[in-house]
Amino acid sequence: MFTREERQAMIDRMRRLPDDLEACVAGLTDEQLTTHYLEGEWTVAQNVHHVADSHMNSYTRFKLIVTEDNPALKPYDQDVWAAMADASQPDLSTSLSIIRGLHARWTQMLDGLPDDAWARIGFHPEIGGVTLDDLLEIYSQHGHGHIDQITRTLAAQK
Repeated sequence: MFTREERQAMIDRMRRLPDDLEACVAGLTDEQLTTHYLEGEWTVAQNVHHVADSHMNSYTRFKLIVTEDNPALKPYDQDVWAAMADASQPDLSTSLSIIRGLHARWTQMLDGLPDDAWARIGFHPEIGGVTLDDLLEIYSQHGHGHIDQITRTLAAQK
């Protein structure tokens, strides 16, 4: 589906995410991190904690697809996870550490995949068959999409 160069650009974007996310939230107060400035949107803290949760799940999905034939990929309710106490608190240090370490491992794994691995498929009950190429495209954009959401949230401060 993608060329090596296109894949590498997406992997490099994933590699940059921890630095980009940390820069986005540096120096924010607890109030800025936990206030719902936009109705129906997550707080800044919930966005950061969600990226850690989501990317842990996705990393596992990648590993399952690489190591198993057509594995089942378990969905989860991200809104329920985002409402939990660990995803609402203003201390971002643990989630930022998870994201940093996870992305180091994840991009190392992705860099080492042979070309034929990218067509391997897993089955997600909500969206059907997904390849590693599909997931790479999604997750090379996902974290930066949440940086955009954080930026919009902070812009809505009164």
